[in-house]
Amino acid sequence: MSYLNLYNFAFANAWTRLVALTGAGFIAYAALSTDGLAESKPPVAAGQPSEQVKTVLRSYKEAIERLDAAGTEALFAPDAQVFESGGSEGTYQQYLARHLGPELVEFASFKFNDYTVVVRLEGSLALATETYNYRIVLKKGGDLIERKGVATSVLKQDGGRWQIIQIHSSTRKPKAITPTSP
Repeated sequence: MSYLNLYNFAFANAWTRLVALTGAGFIAYAALSTDGLAESKPPVAAGQPSEQVKTVLRSYKEAIERLDAAGTEALFAPDAQVFESGGSEGTYQQYLARHLGPELVEFASFKFNDYTVVVRLEGSLALATETYNYRIVLKKGGDLIERKGVATSVLKQDGGRWQIIQIHSSTRKPKAITPTSP
């Protein structure tokens, strides 16, 4: 079945859970609802599942800002998969050992700004979209890296605890601001 046919199939049924195996070898979960886009939901009080999911994601973000990933493994399921800017990084443990950990050592600072997170609950799963800008200062030479980013995370509730089971992030350079003349 082609992706277009899968897409059409998902919208033919109001609450279809679609699982697709991609060329990168991971399973992506999407829960689609034809009326979900127009649906408005009341704000969620602290302690509600949406807030618990946001706390997990903020904890991960704050660890990166501290340049200290110690303990972040608890935020991820043991078999969680990480995808970044078009590539598979493997499990979170592999990503931490081969990518994130070595990078954090090279940074003098890492600061997020304009951070937002939107959570959609689907039973024991949560789909979260984060948007943000970040600014990194490298230790060597003090070079500055600024990026605009987005991440989509799938979290699963297990035993009352939310853990990330998949995260996919991508970034790009922010558009240059062109000065205007008076």
